[in-house]
Amino acid sequence: MSEQADVQPQAEKDPEDWVTGDEPMTGPQASYLHTLAQEAGVDVGDDLTKAEASERIDELQRATGRGRPADG
Repeated sequence: MSEQADVQPQAEKDPEDWVTGDEPMTGPQASYLHTLAQEAGVDVGDDLTKAEASERIDELQRATGRGRPADG
């Protein structure tokens, strides 16, 4: 058995618990968030924190069907 088979995925940390969660969202977050918002037909602000942006990205991925694992 390879070592890779024994590796357990780590649970994602809640964005509210991020040490840097209150910092402004990153450029890549802003870009992806605005792409998702455009596809979903909603407006999002430019002044979100990293944690808020992450949560909105999750919501919009569910709304648009993006981010779902491929079947297989």
